[in-house]
Amino acid sequence: MRFEPRRNKTVSPRARRLRVAGGALCAAALAATLVTGCGQDGGDKTAAETSEAAKVLPNQTTSPSGSPSGTGQLTEDQTERKELLSTVKVPFDKAATTAVGEVSGGKLTDLDLEGLDDEDDASGSPSPSGSPSPSGSPSPSGSPSGSPSPSGSSAGPKWIAEVAEKDGTAHNVTIDAVSGAVIESVPDADQSDADKQELAAQLSKATQTPQQAAKTATDKTQGWVTSIGLDENDSKVLVWQVDVVTKDWNKTTFDVDAAKGTITDEQIDDD
Repeated sequence: MRFEPRRNKTVSPRARRLRVAGGALCAAALAATLVTGCGQDGGDKTAAETSEAAKVLPNQTTSPSGSPSGTGQLTEDQTERKELLSTVKVPFDKAATTAVGEVSGGKLTDLDLEGLDDEDDASGSPSPSGSPSPSGSPSPSGSPSGSPSPSGSSAGPKWIAEVAEKDGTAHNVTIDAVSGAVIESVPDADQSDADKQELAAQLSKATQTPQQAAKTATDKTQGWVTSIGLDENDSKVLVWQVDVVTKDWNKTTFDVDAAKGTITDEQIDDD
């Protein structure tokens, strides 16, 4: 269970541009008609890329069934996000509802898409292959002992949730991110009494729900919520930390005040 602030990566903005194929004659032809173009490869490709770039992502967390644009050289992290999110069928909000339904009277305190932007020193072990780059659906770190989902895709994408009872007793819920089935739901065996008391105190202060915090983040930056968790920031303010992946496969991490619902910090990771 996480109570310390999450990692923040150095921001290194990068410019993207679309390459326009064809010369002056091709440009004239495109100006005359939107259907035909000079250079069979270049005109068609440019039109398709421009059309994709003009699309606006929905504010809510529906799964990215079609790969958003981005034809430039992707970084390792961007490639990982693109490949993993392309396999996810169950968005954040549905996974959150499923997780809370597993614990009577429980409240969501943490929800992460496993294998995405994980810390190298996290308690979960890295993928069995030892390779940081994914190959479609990355292997889970620390696979749960419960039976696999009905789809049989035990190595597929998963949502890992923490749901707490009113007294702070935490439960770990694993959800298949393709079928939406619950793979495992068990109490947190490593939780101490002090942990329970701290978590219960945080829940009593968090008047903003995780869904409200996610909406605040996606209203500011449109994309898919891939992680949300209740934490104290460096100023000891209780916040929901929300990760949003945008259509260029970059990630923005927001700190949303868990009592006021305002954004207190925003960091873009475009590595």
